[in-house]
Amino acid sequence: MDVNGKRTDTTVLVVDDVAASRYAIGAMLRRAGYQVVVAGTGHDALVELDVRLRKGTLPDVALIDVHLPDMSGFELCRRLKARPHMAGLPVVHFSAAAVAPGDRSEGLDAGGEAYLTVPAEPEEIDAVIRAAVRAARLRADDQAVARRLTQVSETIVEIQTARSPQELADAAVEGTARLTGGPAAVFVLGPDDRLYRATSRDRTSLAMPDEGAHRTVAGLLRRLTRGQAGVRITTVPAPLWPAGFFRPEVQHDARMALIPIQDGRAAVCLATPTRGVRRVNPEGEALVARLAEATALAAEPLLMYQVERHVALTLQHSFLPQPHRLPELPGLDVVVRYVPASEETEIGGDFYAALRTDEGVLAAVGDVVGHSLEAATVMVEIRHALRAYCVDESDPAVLAERLDRMLRRYHPDVTATVCLTLTDPATGRTRIANAGHIPPLIIRDTGSADYAKAAGPLLGVGLPHPPPTELFLEPTDRLLMVTDGLIETRGTDLSVSMEQLRAAAAGALPGLDALCDTLLEHFGRDREDDIALLALRLG
Repeated sequence: MDVNGKRTDTTVLVVDDVAASRYAIGAMLRRAGYQVVVAGTGHDALVELDVRLRKGTLPDVALIDVHLPDMSGFELCRRLKARPHMAGLPVVHFSAAAVAPGDRSEGLDAGGEAYLTVPAEPEEIDAVIRAAVRAARLRADDQAVARRLTQVSETIVEIQTARSPQELADAAVEGTARLTGGPAAVFVLGPDDRLYRATSRDRTSLAMPDEGAHRTVAGLLRRLTRGQAGVRITTVPAPLWPAGFFRPEVQHDARMALIPIQDGRAAVCLATPTRGVRRVNPEGEALVARLAEATALAAEPLLMYQVERHVALTLQHSFLPQPHRLPELPGLDVVVRYVPASEETEIGGDFYAALRTDEGVLAAVGDVVGHSLEAATVMVEIRHALRAYCVDESDPAVLAERLDRMLRRYHPDVTATVCLTLTDPATGRTRIANAGHIPPLIIRDTGSADYAKAAGPLLGVGLPHPPPTELFLEPTDRLLMVTDGLIETRGTDLSVSMEQLRAAAAGALPGLDALCDTLLEHFGRDREDDIALLALRLG
């Protein structure tokens, strides 16, 4: 209790080299209801504080005599303030000797909160101590709020840069866990009932619930957000909340910040457990609610993009012939591979074709520049235009010119690359027109591989295309065409990647399937762009 008879929870460190003075001040403070820790020198005080810091029991205030045998009270104060974990400890200097105003100023400059001349009335000492503790706690609260606001701001930046709903959930859950100081789970429920879920990765005890739990959560979010507007903070009791999201095989009540998006067709949820962890205070819950709003704002365009991506993928898959549905190509063996980019990346415009013409087999691999639904639709147009043009024209260079004019007429802001080869199965004569694409790679049975010397301008820029490059394939040769998604890597020059591709192709096992599989195994993992390969040889 204090001098007014009220109990306190404040611990005071008294540093004084005079034993009688330590005893007198300590006794007075204990009678006032304070807990007291004493030290006789500056060194003893630092040792005592280090021990208490490790235990998490630092005192609330230090009452330090100005005149100590090993260092002045001002020097001890400066040393305390220089230690990051002790800088917030309030210091009150005291002295029984008369001091000049300059000494009082030095104490304040060293970081002290106040200066007492003893002996002093107990009421004065109590008031000074309470004022110092109160000011320190206000500063600590302000610093805690500033830290939390910084955490929210940093998380919002990470959320806004997410490229997919899953990346969004990952960023939001890490921010929620930092903000609340405990486990967290974040759910982004799409309009198609797909649930993107993330649990705080730094909590090793978090389990991975099964798909049944995910379905339960998805249904629960639908019910809780039906007819709701804005953020809602609610608690879901354990019987309704599946076990395992916060602790393995343990059911927890869940404190949730919920917000519907896309006119209620989707939802965002930030969840924390209410048992076994420190309870989030109202200020913390308000910040979690703001974080939920930021997550919802970022989720809207990402979920809309997922719909657009699905449409674009459907276009690509429906208009690109599957390998087992390639047309009959007498005298020529053809193998294709198509690998869409991962869900975290945008839709590309890669395509391939293998078509019969009056003069042989026309093979094409191309890529519309850009990543969007438009790129996918333009890809479809180019591929169909090529099919139409080759009905009465087989020359690859002429076909490239026609595709260029078509693209400039109907899509003047779009460019594309394409490599066209026309092979006569009877003679092996192959003519190549290359419009800004990676040239074909010829792999010989001797273990060598070389790029065909074929180059030309992009489609869509209106520059004339050179005559086709001509070469003859041997029955054992393999011709390979790829899109740059197979080898292009940020920070690596394309010529370096092309040389790596040439070396890998030269070392591949015989056969077209083996060639394609080897290259996909070597280059095709975690790519940010679609991949198309077409390999052929004389049958």
